[in-house]
Amino acid sequence: MKAQPQPPQALIANRDPRSDDLTLVRQIVAGDRGAFERLMRRHNRRLFRIARAALGNEADAEDALQEAYLSVYRSIAQFRGEASMSTWLSRMVLNECYARLRKSLRRLNIVPIVASDDMDSIESDGHDSPDRAVGRSEMRALIERKLDALPEDLRIAFVLRTVEELSVEETAAALGVAEATVRTRHFRARSLLRESLARAIDIAERDLYEFGGTRCDRMVARVIARLDELARTPH
Repeated sequence: MKAQPQPPQALIANRDPRSDDLTLVRQIVAGDRGAFERLMRRHNRRLFRIARAALGNEADAEDALQEAYLSVYRSIAQFRGEASMSTWLSRMVLNECYARLRKSLRRLNIVPIVASDDMDSIESDGHDSPDRAVGRSEMRALIERKLDALPEDLRIAFVLRTVEELSVEETAAALGVAEATVRTRHFRARSLLRESLARAIDIAERDLYEFGGTRCDRMVARVIARLDELARTPH
């Protein structure tokens, strides 16, 4: 019996995303700046959230993300597709963040102080009134403050699992830890936040550490400008 041809939608659904990653890598290695811009815009929000969770403030997170992107651009030819592009980029950003934290600790000669505190959920009908929008913004700010009080390892696990909705397997790959460790950290993070907030706030989870619009544009422009500057500098 002759096999029926698959419709275009099925072909797209069955396409291996890693082959798309490798195509993008080849374009970037060939000097296609537009391809690198597409890569940044595709991953900006997730990677910023990871940096924000690791470093605890937005300014440091943006600086770390910019430097991580420069490292990505310099080493993109090393990407072989064994892991997904998302996982590889997450590791690059975390490496940059951890290097900054180590440098900061050496400079201050202190041991990091680990604090603790999370969240649950409220549902939105998608038609927020101005009052509800303000309330949601205030709630999001509260959650971010509580999240910042978590130990770094719990905070990152929470952001990847709950905010970015990565699977346990994906999170473990991004962090380079066992899946059981991811489950433990995520459970502990949620428990501490629940104790602190004592009510569900699911609608705010998807808006935490937002990094879209003009901020996304600014990051892309900063990295491209820095690459142009480096290209003009004699080696």
